[in-house]
Amino acid sequence: MPLDNQLAAVLQGFAALAEPDWASLDARQFRQQADNQMPPLAGADMAEVRELEVDGAAGPLAARLYRPVARRDLPLLVFFHGGGFVIGNLDTHDSLCRTLALETQAVVVAVAYRLAPEARFPAPPQDCYAATCWLVAQAEQLGFDASRLAVAGDSAGGNLAIAVSRLARERRAPLIRHQCLFYPVTDAACDSASYSEFAEGYLLSRAMMGWFWRQYLPSSEQVDDPLASPLRDDNLAGLPTTTVLTAEFDPLRDEGEAFAERLRAAGVAVRLERCQGLVHGFANLAPFVEAASRALLGAAADVRRALN
Repeated sequence: MPLDNQLAAVLQGFAALAEPDWASLDARQFRQQADNQMPPLAGADMAEVRELEVDGAAGPLAARLYRPVARRDLPLLVFFHGGGFVIGNLDTHDSLCRTLALETQAVVVAVAYRLAPEARFPAPPQDCYAATCWLVAQAEQLGFDASRLAVAGDSAGGNLAIAVSRLARERRAPLIRHQCLFYPVTDAACDSASYSEFAEGYLLSRAMMGWFWRQYLPSSEQVDDPLASPLRDDNLAGLPTTTVLTAEFDPLRDEGEAFAERLRAAGVAVRLERCQGLVHGFANLAPFVEAASRALLGAAADVRRALN
């Protein structure tokens, strides 16, 4: 299928941007530039939006709670933003989290985990797991039903959602009912066919993803660590039911789909959808691209069913 027409128009706005020199790029400078590239979007109205401080693995982390309606018995969806483990924040994904809260009818809490290279692997997955455990423990005070718990994330955030599910399985708590993964990062090798097919020109490039991994992993030996590369996990049994959305024109497409197939082979119930005509990062483009909005609403419906 060709590139979605509305998405092609959005990509035109990025076409004039010069590709950074990935060999010498400073992560902090790139973060400042990338996180302010898109103007803030208003997003859906919420009954409550509250700034939180949650426990991470090594200290407090910022988080943001979204309550779609004024009830204290809603389920909980913990969200981890994408950005290659290096960029992204609560504001870059604010509109997306509002949509997820509205459409899932869950309290969404977005967690600002520590970023690389200042905090390299395994700090981010440890942060995300610790924050999820803290939120479950604080359910009564914060006003949601943590017995109905899901995790979600886009790109690197999808990788971290998988890590939280794996750690919860290993440590037998908390009980996670569903994981919702938008074009997840699942393999540090960066050697799938889609990496070659869509190496450049579709927002996320092969060179950019390689740079992200170099910021994130302290050692090349950690490429095989299943907490970093969940596709390399020998045992995926016992993970929660899963939604995986991939984008047709995305270097990460094949590894996301391979992960979904590995889950199925391990006995996990999975809905995999390749979103035709779309590129990496489409969930954040849903306000501008109808096809992206439809895909996002379909994933939110999966979460809502799993939590009810």
